Amino acid sequence: MTEASLNGFPSSQIADRIQQDPYRFLICADKFQTGYDEPLLHTMYVDKPLSGIKAVQTLSRLNRAHPKKHDVFVLDFMNDADTIQQAFADYYRTTILAEETDPNKLHDLKAALDGYQVYAAAQVDQFVALYLGGVDRDRLDPILDVCVADYRERLDEDGQVDFKGKAKAFLRTYGFLSSILPYTSAEWEKLSIFLAFLVPKLPAPVEEDLSKGILEAIDMDSYRVEKQAAARIQLPDADAEIEPVPATGGGRRPEPELDRLSNILKAFNDQFGNIPWSDADHVHKLITEDIPQRVAADKAYQNARQNSDRQNARIEHDKALARVMTAVLKDDTELFKQFMDNESFRRWMADTVFGLTYSEDRAG
Repeated sequence: MTEASLNGFPSSQIADRIQQDPYRFLICADKFQTGYDEPLLHTMYVDKPLSGIKAVQTLSRLNRAHPKKHDVFVLDFMNDADTIQQAFADYYRTTILAEETDPNKLHDLKAALDGYQVYAAAQVDQFVALYLGGVDRDRLDPILDVCVADYRERLDEDGQVDFKGKAKAFLRTYGFLSSILPYTSAEWEKLSIFLAFLVPKLPAPVEEDLSKGILEAIDMDSYRVEKQAAARIQLPDADAEIEPVPATGGGRRPEPELDRLSNILKAFNDQFGNIPWSDADHVHKLITEDIPQRVAADKAYQNARQNSDRQNARIEHDKALARVMTAVLKDDTELFKQFMDNESFRRWMADTVFGLTYSEDRAG
């Protein structure tokens, strides 16, 4: 069962049709959980754990004023009042940055990454020189492939997780600091360019499909409704502190995220699976990894995400996506052609990449 077959219309029309009869209920996983703005949303049923900024983003879908809406209602099956109160407390009044992001952490991250010997300084210099010289991607990939092979052979699973986490932390921290610092380091800049291409090629550890068999094992008819308590969540009337941009790399394997990528690929296959792609897996990777990463790194879009509202961020996102797609022409002419000629594909891809980059930035 797909969104299109269940609803009787393409997935791209869901947001527009929610106001029409008989479409008054929206069942969602991650796709509409954050970043979806519909002022008429009134009632939310929650059946998944929420915490931190994700809880604020999710429940705030209802926090939109409309002349025909006078109250809202949340029925939560999974979370207790203390968890939700703690999530919202940081954003109730004035939110203060606890401490500055330390540029010296970049020295520590670079030293740790160098120590894994996945790449050599000569490889970084060669790659950056070729990249800045405008060579085709097929001359860059061999350098990256050698590093990926060392990553696979030299590091155990924990080492791979730590290296990849620290590489992402370096990109995140340098991307933030480079936009505000009055100086820059040539070594940092070169490593940032190199890692931006290397990280998407690093394989993730094989993860077990934890959702397998869940639906078959649940007997929904056996559940009964029982009201256990009604609570009023009172937020503290005080300023709160939040942490700065994190400059540390992950040292453990994260909990599996079962819905996000599968939902994107399912929507892609539902709507555009009939296009005769010569390499569908490569297209999937571009859409879900490479392109969102390049768009998220765009300076104008970063500035809009950090300092403006969602509408202006979307405008800058679409401009950044157009620039990235022009660069993608070297990697995949099929994808570029669909983006330029197929309006529905272009709209879906813009919505998808914006959902990935905007919500992740807010969540981070």
